[in-house]
Amino acid sequence: MAGVIVQRLGAPEGWARRFLVGCMIAGFAGLLVASIATIWVVGRATDHAKWVAHSYQVEVSIGQVQALIEQAETPRRGYLLTGDPFYLDAARTSRARIAPAVDRLASLTADNSVQRTRIADLRNRLAAIQARQDETIALTQAGRRDAAIASFTAETNARRMRGLREVLSTMARDEHALLQQRDEAQQATIDTFYAILAVAGVLIVLIAALSVATVLRYTHDLGAARDRLQLLNTDLESAVVERTADLVRANEEIQRFAYIVSHDLRSPLVNVMGFTAELDAATATLRDLIDAAEKDAPGILTNEARVAAREDLPEAIGFIRTSTQKMDRLINAILRLSREGRRVLNPEPLSIVEIAENVRGSLKHLADDRSAEIVIETPLPTLVGDRLAVEQVLSNLVENAIKYLSPDRPGRIVIRGRSDRDRRIIEVADNGRGIAPSDHVRIFELFRRAGAQDQPGEGIGLAHVRALVYRLGGTIDVASTLGEGTIFTLSLPAQLSDIGSTS
Repeated sequence: MAGVIVQRLGAPEGWARRFLVGCMIAGFAGLLVASIATIWVVGRATDHAKWVAHSYQVEVSIGQVQALIEQAETPRRGYLLTGDPFYLDAARTSRARIAPAVDRLASLTADNSVQRTRIADLRNRLAAIQARQDETIALTQAGRRDAAIASFTAETNARRMRGLREVLSTMARDEHALLQQRDEAQQATIDTFYAILAVAGVLIVLIAALSVATVLRYTHDLGAARDRLQLLNTDLESAVVERTADLVRANEEIQRFAYIVSHDLRSPLVNVMGFTAELDAATATLRDLIDAAEKDAPGILTNEARVAAREDLPEAIGFIRTSTQKMDRLINAILRLSREGRRVLNPEPLSIVEIAENVRGSLKHLADDRSAEIVIETPLPTLVGDRLAVEQVLSNLVENAIKYLSPDRPGRIVIRGRSDRDRRIIEVADNGRGIAPSDHVRIFELFRRAGAQDQPGEGIGLAHVRALVYRLGGTIDVASTLGEGTIFTLSLPAQLSDIGSTS
């Protein structure tokens, strides 16, 4: 049965835990029952000992009464035979002790109605004997010893003494029988106690056996699970190392590809920009020719030629120049990201307060132009990280906050932070325009911008920030309400672990 229970309860952790708790409760219940039984038996044993002592006291008291009666009768007979006052004094002394002894016996048997009846009978018989004794003593004292002896010979005192002894013997037998009944009750109590202990012991042993079997089964399953987990962890570590190496290689390949592509794109872009300059110069010469022809031979010019030379060509060249300049900025941004991804991190102890002060100093002129204040709430935590990366992250976030302040109120940018176990939380909060919920994710995407496009930029700043934060082993989140402000939250490790990593 135990095997079936263990087989059922050994595997599932929840069942095993509940079963063990149930075993503990049952075991405590068994101990509680045994304790209560022990207390009950001790109480009964105490009562039994008290009543046993009481019965012995009754038996002793009965013997004392009988002895005193015999002691009073013997010297009385000696006095009748000899007339010596010594025997009379001894008889009176013993007789004076009989009444207190009977009273004590009556007090000890006050709880027993049968014994109380016998005490009353004893008193009556004793009074009759003592009256006869007084009569013979009085005759002897009067000098009529022959009459006293004749009265003693003729009296039925011996019969009365036998009756009195019989009463006392009956009382002693009844008390002894009562003692035997109490012993039997006590033995029954002890037997019951042993039975309870036996049941509780069997229950505790059974519970202990089931608990041990369950623990052994659970421990065996736990060991097997641990071995399987260790094997899985080993395989997982190997897979992680392999996948990490693949990711590092892929990342390096992407960075090299971005660098090569960006570098190769610059050559045709430079040619386009050069030819654009030549077209601009040729357009100027063509405009001069149009002006001269218009002055000297206006009839040879058509309106289309005039518009093409003075409007269409300059406008087209302007569009080409604007597009090439934008493409040049995008290529430079890609090159910057590629170089940043290949840069080896240099961990060192950093004071975020010091870095925040440097950022505030470098952006003070821009903040003053926008009538904004940069507040640093101290204390700020310290960490071990790459100084350049952390400075770039804070600088980008604060500059972004300054660029997108609300014109309806004075700008306020707050840099604050705290420690959270082995993480350092840094927040950059502003009261600017805010960001719509639908744009909270896209603002971190490359070349993606949100909101009104009234500020210069290529949409690469926050993407660069996120890449730097990831390289530092951290995360970045945004919380914003449109029209109220934005909070960027950085979570960085207190200790940069990927020293020298280029991933």
